[in-house]
Amino acid sequence: MLSRLLIRENLDFVEEQLGRKGFTFDRGRFVALDEEERSARIDAENLRALRNQTSGEIARLKREGDDAGAKITAMKDVSRRIKELDERLAELETRMRDLLADIPNIPDASVPVGPDETANRVDRLVGSVPTFNFPVKDHVDIGTGLSILDPKRAAKIAGARFMNYLGLGARLERALANFMLDVHTREHGYVEVLPPFMANSQSFFGTGNLPKFEADLFKVQDTDYYLIPTAEVPVTNIFADEILREEDLPVYFTAYTPCFRSEAGAHGKDTRGLIRQHQFNKVELVKFTTPETSFEELEKLTSNAEEILKRLELPYRVVTLSTGDMSFTSAKTYDIEVWVPSQDTYREISSCSNFEDFQARRANIRYKPVDSKKTRLVHTLNGSALAVGRTWVAIVENYQQADGSVVIPEALRPYMDGLTKIDHND
Repeated sequence: MLSRLLIRENLDFVEEQLGRKGFTFDRGRFVALDEEERSARIDAENLRALRNQTSGEIARLKREGDDAGAKITAMKDVSRRIKELDERLAELETRMRDLLADIPNIPDASVPVGPDETANRVDRLVGSVPTFNFPVKDHVDIGTGLSILDPKRAAKIAGARFMNYLGLGARLERALANFMLDVHTREHGYVEVLPPFMANSQSFFGTGNLPKFEADLFKVQDTDYYLIPTAEVPVTNIFADEILREEDLPVYFTAYTPCFRSEAGAHGKDTRGLIRQHQFNKVELVKFTTPETSFEELEKLTSNAEEILKRLELPYRVVTLSTGDMSFTSAKTYDIEVWVPSQDTYREISSCSNFEDFQARRANIRYKPVDSKKTRLVHTLNGSALAVGRTWVAIVENYQQADGSVVIPEALRPYMDGLTKIDHND
């Protein structure tokens, strides 16, 4: 959520920056509501001051034996008016909160400007795209051929956009998650968290998923719970309504969880295989930092995610998302896209974002600077490192062999009991 003071004092700037993100800022509505709420607050404060002053006068009149009836009657009217103003203020505050809750974050100045993904900037290409001297298969054909994927029975159980992993397919998924967690906790300094897989609406508000994106979520009927679409939601809210110490920052967390997404608006897109599922697994990285270090930490976080792909020897590229392709909450996002041979293109496998204080203001996450008595909002960051299912896809397709087998990357072999290949005999 943007600062109300920032908007009030920089109306032209905010309107221009939000326009870069394709958002039409209702400037007139904000100004009118802001002025009405401020006016009502001033009136209420003035009446309280009058009531306090008059209460002293009433007490003096009573001590001196004089008649205070007129002032007492007048103060009853003042108290009634204060009550009415307080009720009005509560309504106006709710309306302002609702208005602010629907305004996206301002993009950082380094973000390329454009309407959609066509304006994204490719920052670097890493690794060589493989060449094959045989017809390339997609991961579904490879997986079913090796009996490590079973989409038909998954559809029988739960419908479209679900998958059964079998045998070494399931083992490969588990190996990937363990490998990612080990690298991040042992080498990159993250603390592993196993959070709840459901969260309440306030937590979803804190990360910016609610109220705007409820259609993307699975709600648990007759409760205040939603299934998490990413570990970002519960892990970011670990510190909701808390004040941290500057000397304890930055804080690094990593979590491996299932993720649940309705995929609203994705009808007909990636209906085959593991690219776009209602349920998938992901290793997430979350950071809490000071404002001064958050963009440096974004570079580190992105590098941490890239390291997984480097060790798996998978070709990928890093893209800076344009203003029109960024998320509602992000100030800057790098997408890491892995090469998918069957599609002859790169596909997103991680988004690494700096939200600055946007989420922290919604979730009320602050820190106490060493040299100040006044608290400040932290900056929050997160990124996938990585989406496990899409990494599974990338391995199976990039390491496929002419005989239908799949070579296991060297970095994963210790997690697969030394197995070097998945073939028809396994």
